[in-house]
Amino acid sequence: MALLLTGAVGGGYLGIHRQQAADVAAQEARYDVESEIAAMDQSKLYDARAGLDPAVQRALDKAADEAKDQAAKAKKANELAERAQAASRSENREPPDYGPIPASCSEFSGNRAIGCAELLKKGFGLDQMPCLNKLWNKESNWRTTAENTSSGAYGIPQALPGSKMASEGDDWRTNPATQIKWGLGYIKGRYGTPCKAWDHSVATGWY
Repeated sequence: MALLLTGAVGGGYLGIHRQQAADVAAQEARYDVESEIAAMDQSKLYDARAGLDPAVQRALDKAADEAKDQAAKAKKANELAERAQAASRSENREPPDYGPIPASCSEFSGNRAIGCAELLKKGFGLDQMPCLNKLWNKESNWRTTAENTSSGAYGIPQALPGSKMASEGDDWRTNPATQIKWGLGYIKGRYGTPCKAWDHSVATGWY
């Protein structure tokens, strides 16, 4: 009887020990699997997730989508903040000084007087005249027959080629009004205003 009891106790102890060993082995195996999954690249991780319970997959996908959404919102918020800061800096910046604004076109003579009159006809204000004056002083000094020998640019606005100005009249070679009308149309279409054209010329050397 004692032997049977001893055997039963020993067998029970052995069974418990085996169960504990199995639990430890299972934990170690799970740890190894988790470590391998963590080390996988994205394609392997996707394959590993394929074997998960569908509910778990949905939960993981939802969490990933929420994380992407939060990241996108954060990026957009940062962009808006940067734009607001840029706008604030622009508003606080002193406007450039292009020179005194004439009271009227009577302050000019010759081709500059024609230029001022055509400027107003084109819809610009007198505040743009200082810029136009600087721009065409630089380009041609307002000379109708000014020609760049290297590029072939011609006339007051230095059209390239000069024949472009024929769209305003056949007398484009000698008529300052024809040249000025074309030049103002070019400025308005490409830059918007003479002052923006002047800014571009200062920055790059041409307009």
